[in-house]
Amino acid sequence: MRLSELKNAGRSPSLPLNIPLADAAGPAELQLLSLLRVLPGQRYVGAGVWRGRPVLAKLLVGGKAARHFQRELDGVRLLAAQGLTTPLLLADGLKDGEGGWLLFDFLEGAESLGDAWKQVEHLPVLTDEQSAVLAEALGAIGQLHSKGLWQEDLHLDNLLRHGGQLYLIDGAGICAETAGKPLSQQKVLENLGVFFAQLPTSLEPFTEELLVYYLLGNGEHALPMEALQKQIDKVRRWRLKDFLIKVGRECTLFSVQRGAFGLRAIRREEETAMLPVLEQADALLDQGHLYKTGGAASVGKVEVAGRTLVVKRYNIKGFAHWLKRFWRPSRAWHSWREGNRLEFLGIATPKPLALLETRFLWLRSRAYLVTEYLPGPDIIERFAPYVESGEAPQAELQALDHLFAELIRERISHGDFKGHNLFWQQDRWALIDLDSMCQHGSVSSFAPAYARDRARFMRNWPESSALYRVIDQRLPKDISSAA
Repeated sequence: MRLSELKNAGRSPSLPLNIPLADAAGPAELQLLSLLRVLPGQRYVGAGVWRGRPVLAKLLVGGKAARHFQRELDGVRLLAAQGLTTPLLLADGLKDGEGGWLLFDFLEGAESLGDAWKQVEHLPVLTDEQSAVLAEALGAIGQLHSKGLWQEDLHLDNLLRHGGQLYLIDGAGICAETAGKPLSQQKVLENLGVFFAQLPTSLEPFTEELLVYYLLGNGEHALPMEALQKQIDKVRRWRLKDFLIKVGRECTLFSVQRGAFGLRAIRREEETAMLPVLEQADALLDQGHLYKTGGAASVGKVEVAGRTLVVKRYNIKGFAHWLKRFWRPSRAWHSWREGNRLEFLGIATPKPLALLETRFLWLRSRAYLVTEYLPGPDIIERFAPYVESGEAPQAELQALDHLFAELIRERISHGDFKGHNLFWQQDRWALIDLDSMCQHGSVSSFAPAYARDRARFMRNWPESSALYRVIDQRLPKDISSAA
């Protein structure tokens, strides 16, 4: 296959591919064996063989190929010129009408710090194992900054462990202020804001402690915590906004088809499994265990290929109801977006897997949402033995404190905070039924919504009970008391 033909190869071209390329030694074929990252019609990154040697190939095609190629090449050269550890560039080239290519030494068995973090992220906050991963990352970032460089797309997957060394990758994101001279304080704060904004918010109280590892690599500037926190908050807001756009758009994370007769959105890694579920959603509900049927919604637990899922169908009760619903986003869409919001923010909820809105000439009708199934008890069942004594387990009470603190921090109201919408799962309380959830843009909007949520939550137990008094004393009465 010619390099230019990759532009029309889609997301999953058939492998292996033999692509004729050339370097100073003359023409040769790249045999592309696997794909690691794909931006259809623009970028294909994968492992292959070139002149009998394993390589990591970055192939750039389409109208932006020349610009993307030059950015990648400039970044790789900046890293190498400053003596920073990065995979060796073996061959590169750019050909009009074809595209660009960069072939790197393949680091067999390399592990990204992103993968290393996934192995320890479930541990208690800032254990030695977590500290070790973050220390490596911050030390490398400090060295990068000390050389006057920064990585625009700074995250743990752009740092690779191999042979006892840490490699910086992704030259396209490497920028220079003044190469060879330490970055200015403002650039340091901006770039560290990008890094810390991607870590769990549970680590936020330890930012200053973690900065010690950075300062070992670059102690050029004092780093005021208030200014750094402002940068972190700014990047977090931007990342959430960008992510919520992606949940309804064809991209690396989501497979989305939108048209006059329907909207379908599926998590990319779930596409093969979810397509049959959406195609037979009504039949699965008829055969499954129904929690709720009729009216505005039908909810059921279903079994598909040995996997337990929850399917929620949002019904149209009649013509009058359709007149209210056809012109605005469905409640399934709202739940899909809010479920993804919670997961992005690290607040427990069943993972949203797929969404389907049926339409006729863009006018909405029935809609379906598929999520993971939570086997745990809801809070009514979990706390039932303690209503009179009030002696609920501390782990559950502390998890409840934590959930409310997260919701207050993010200004999120649930809208229907009855106990059956809160499930105990893996030592956390998980929220379900997100049809009315809202993340508020201001304190004035959030304060009354929080008051309503809290009042509805407390009505789960008799006001005269000991459990009511225990929970009432723990939960913030209003958002000002949570500060």
